[in-house]
Amino acid sequence: MNKFKFYFIVLMASVSLFSCTKDDPAAPVEPPRDYNVQYNTEIELIETYLKTNYIKVIDNPGGVDDQDVTIKKLEIGDVVNKSIWDQKKYQLLVRPVKVHNIEYKLYYLVLRAGIGVYPTNTDNILTSYKGEYLSSETILGISSLKTTFFEEVKFPQTMKDLSGLDLLPQGFDLIKGWKEIFPQFRTGTSTVNGNGTVSHFDFGAGVMFIPSGLAYYNTGSGGIPAYAPLVFSFKLYEIQRLDHDSDGIIDIDEDLDNDRYLPYFRELVKGTAITDDTDKDGNPDYLDSDDDGDNYTTKLEIRNPLTGSPYLFENIPSCDGNTSSPTRIKKYLDKNCH
Repeated sequence: MNKFKFYFIVLMASVSLFSCTKDDPAAPVEPPRDYNVQYNTEIELIETYLKTNYIKVIDNPGGVDDQDVTIKKLEIGDVVNKSIWDQKKYQLLVRPVKVHNIEYKLYYLVLRAGIGVYPTNTDNILTSYKGEYLSSETILGISSLKTTFFEEVKFPQTMKDLSGLDLLPQGFDLIKGWKEIFPQFRTGTSTVNGNGTVSHFDFGAGVMFIPSGLAYYNTGSGGIPAYAPLVFSFKLYEIQRLDHDSDGIIDIDEDLDNDRYLPYFRELVKGTAITDDTDKDGNPDYLDSDDDGDNYTTKLEIRNPLTGSPYLFENIPSCDGNTSSPTRIKKYLDKNCH
């Protein structure tokens, strides 16, 4: 059999297989569950987990295991340990997150706040983390909580873009729970040791408890099944400010209300007013190369075309005479831009 004939047969077989799989009535696609019903089930699971487990944290400044976490089931009659829910050593906080017509309770535990700078939800972060998912299992008619490990990164080598925009070509995305919680923590400091390793100190560290509606919901991911609430312990070492629209202004300087949260691009609804949007065109400034909608790119308006340097004083009129925009004042717009 010649090569041409062989490859033709393989190609036709592949097309046939794909067509049969696509039209196979024996493999129906389950529609996503109702968000509200699923959330009510999962928040009960998460709160039960918080009330029936205790946490141990290693305090070893500069060590690789500093702020490592162990979570164990609280046994009946244990008078030594207190549940995560009842303990007072670490703050157990709730961040309300409105999405899917639900106000989610996103619980997180502050082990250490950090001493450095806060990231926005669109910055690069260097983080180590450990992930588990929660599920309910029934044995001999008795239901109990089960945790299953799925991933750990102890020695991060690359930063992650919280916005997920750097991952779009591969079709991935960082979960919303991360975007909501990391801006609540600060970075720390670091030193390079003689052997080339890095020691981190005073970094932000915590644990987040994420309903699947703020994670992978009905799709799952890798070893994570659909509709699985997630538990992440994490450490925030460093951040890198990003400029997603390459207009010369880093994202944090396009956060007009200074809350460290910029509109997440996949949640933008056409015709809905959003924050951090100077010209109200539905594109947040950090994704808009012409923030004020005057048909001149922001990149040209904020720099002196002769020197390439920004004007470091306030209330500079733009070329169109508009001085009312707080964004223009904040970004030191160039009076000689065109």
